[in-house]
Amino acid sequence: MPVPNAFALIPFLVFISIYLGTGLYLELSGVKMGFYQLPGPVAAGVGVATAFLLFKSDLSKKFDDFLAGCGDKNIMTMCTIYLLAGAFAVVSKAMGGVEASVNFGLSYIPAQYLAAGVFVIAAFISLAIGTSVGSIVSLGPIAVGLAQQSHLSMPLVLAALMGGAMFGDNLSIISDTTIASTRTQDVAMQDKFKINLYIALPASILTVILLLIWGQPENIAPIQIHDYSLIKTLPYVFVLTLALLGVNVFLVLFSGILLSGAIGLYYGNFTLLSFGKEVYSGFTSMQEIFLLSMLTGGIAFMVAREGGIAWVIAKIETLIVGQKSAKIGIASLVSLVDLAVANNTVAIVIVGEISRKISLKFGVDRRESAVILDIFSCVFQGLIPYGAQMLILLGFAKDSVSFLDVVVFLWYQGLLGLFTLIYIFSSTYSGAILKSLEKR
Repeated sequence: MPVPNAFALIPFLVFISIYLGTGLYLELSGVKMGFYQLPGPVAAGVGVATAFLLFKSDLSKKFDDFLAGCGDKNIMTMCTIYLLAGAFAVVSKAMGGVEASVNFGLSYIPAQYLAAGVFVIAAFISLAIGTSVGSIVSLGPIAVGLAQQSHLSMPLVLAALMGGAMFGDNLSIISDTTIASTRTQDVAMQDKFKINLYIALPASILTVILLLIWGQPENIAPIQIHDYSLIKTLPYVFVLTLALLGVNVFLVLFSGILLSGAIGLYYGNFTLLSFGKEVYSGFTSMQEIFLLSMLTGGIAFMVAREGGIAWVIAKIETLIVGQKSAKIGIASLVSLVDLAVANNTVAIVIVGEISRKISLKFGVDRRESAVILDIFSCVFQGLIPYGAQMLILLGFAKDSVSFLDVVVFLWYQGLLGLFTLIYIFSSTYSGAILKSLEKR
């Protein structure tokens, strides 16, 4: 066990400071999406260089440690899943899966339940495609138009869209956050999904009830529904079903890519050659998080070897008296880092190793630590005014709505956080959920 050493954390602090500092400076300078202008891997690269400069072992040993971290089994597994998930998402969208899913949802949502309908459709889309941003971009213009036509509160509709998008982002088995949380904690995706669902479902049901009560439009505007093919929604259902049945995630995603490709070829959405290009486009869409995860894995290994992670755990230990406070410690860590870097996946990757070691030391079920990491990163990502989700969301309203207008209606994020805290502090609630998993 390395000797605790606060000095060893400097590379991590440099990485976060550059990422955070650049984002703050650009935001204050009036640059749109300031926190997303500097690619994460560049900031991580500076952190790597700092580690090489500061740590005292010989150069070849530092390279060995760095490459061991980059090539760690969990890191490489996570990165490979990123590539396959990206390919599945892009191919499915190219063959019309997202558009078909949106129109399918709109065709079954009564106009008088518009706000609740937006939440449900956003949740389904995000669950299917694994990204809250994708769900917001797909539904944003439609939701804004419907809110204007029906004279329904624009902030309420936007908040419903945000809540549904974060529901899917948190639960989807092809979401970056799910991949990162399950791989850093070394647990099965379906186990994390089931525990997560027990927490998120009550929060989502209460949110829908609130939206049904407070989201009645003044005018019932007709919803324009375009033609769609139900077959094009099948890959999403197929992937989710296989994942929940416990089929190997690589096989699930690979099969999903082939199914989406076959449907796209049948309907003439692309040729065999363009199908290959869409697959590669999916790979490149995950380039940033792939490189960031790999580089962060290298930094984490070097920092751990020098005693940095041991120092963090030693300090956290002074505040932890048992499993419950250990879970709160994990929740606090990922929340604070997400507030700093405005990227929930990056936050999980940064604190994942520390959280896993805290879980092992204090007897926290690693399935629970994966859920806590994912939930709290998504809760805060859906609340911060400088996150990509909120910036894009407000952009659709064309400056007619402010963050403060929307935040008071972000009921889902608040309820999700509340139910997770109940799960953490109620042994009866958490015990019943874990016991139900063991029975299956």
